[in-house]
Amino acid sequence: MKLTIILAPYDSGLYHSGCGQGPDAIIAGGLVDELTFRGHDVVVEDIGEVGDAQRREIATGFAVCRAVATKVDLARDDERFPIVLTGNCLTAAGAVAGDAADSIIWIDQHGDLNTPETSAYGFLDGMALATTLGLCWRPMAATIPGFQAIDPSRCMLVDARDLDPDEKRLLDTLPVIRTQCADALDSVGRLKAAGAVQAHLHLDLDVHDPHLLQVNRYAQPGGPSPDQLRQLVCGLARSIPIAGVTLSAYDPAFDAKGEVPPVVGQLLGDFLAARERI
Repeated sequence: MKLTIILAPYDSGLYHSGCGQGPDAIIAGGLVDELTFRGHDVVVEDIGEVGDAQRREIATGFAVCRAVATKVDLARDDERFPIVLTGNCLTAAGAVAGDAADSIIWIDQHGDLNTPETSAYGFLDGMALATTLGLCWRPMAATIPGFQAIDPSRCMLVDARDLDPDEKRLLDTLPVIRTQCADALDSVGRLKAAGAVQAHLHLDLDVHDPHLLQVNRYAQPGGPSPDQLRQLVCGLARSIPIAGVTLSAYDPAFDAKGEVPPVVGQLLGDFLAARERI
């Protein structure tokens, strides 16, 4: 399979800082070698430095989305499957715009469903899924080439175990499909019934049980093991067409033994093998 791995090494508007160091660490950990060994034709593209000179988080965050959307669209023009490695979950809004997905599977310990009106901390990444669903930051999202908000009924939120009170209240009003890792495959039928044809798969790596795999400072107890998450994404690849993938939120400072990159390599390798079999 022809693949383009797109690196968006930003964290909260900062280049190569915090989780923004994750994409390069995953590449250095052997991802290209792993996928090439499995028979894939791999190209790596880095979006480089984007945003404004003041490094404002909101302006830079959406500049990253625009750059990723363009890179993903070019990959699709070249008949390459796009995989985006990024520090922030907001980047998924750019990936969705580029791969023209009509639905999204959001696997994350957090809901990322705050808005500027409900966020207690002003953390832009805590509004990532809300942005992708068209619930906030609409003028900024409209600057992303090809962006079309995903209808909440075509969103599956998996293993969101750390939700703010306002996120819980919002979810009570939305037709988002909520499920756990162990039951997610049973919910794909509901996603298709809502009109999903091809989905974007978003993986925040801190969904993992931190006692088994620590990926950043935000991880809370619970969540799937690496084997359980890998089995889920392989099942998803066999159950619904996946237009593209984002992987986010790996901070190598919290992975002293370098355990995360091999896990990512095996996960993506097995996911792509499952996708090829459909």
